[in-house]
Amino acid sequence: MRFRVYVELSWFQTLFSQKIVTENTTTISKVAAQKVFMDKVFSDFSIADAERVKEIERTTNHDVKAIEYFLKERFDGNADLAELKEYLHFSCTSEDINNLAYALMLHHSFKDVMLPALKDL
Repeated sequence: MRFRVYVELSWFQTLFSQKIVTENTTTISKVAAQKVFMDKVFSDFSIADAERVKEIERTTNHDVKAIEYFLKERFDGNADLAELKEYLHFSCTSEDINNLAYALMLHHSFKDVMLPALKDL
């Protein structure tokens, strides 16, 4: 779940940094200035956050849509991002998010769990 948050936020930032979304330069600057906020949403993702996502999922019956709604709630707490929250998940399918998130999970499990265990053998 945490890596889905990462992929969604990375895609959102890319939309603006690569000018895929052609908003004005002020908007692009706002998104860039909020990188620390978005990084904290990912790095501080907690059990309570995961429980909130699961609560949303009980209504949506869709895991990736629940992540999107969770992030929109977080963006509501940030004046610069609240007005741009509809660009979360813009032009994505669930598979776009999931395949990247699964690859990241495998990479990090190998790097952070399996490789250290193998080195200890």
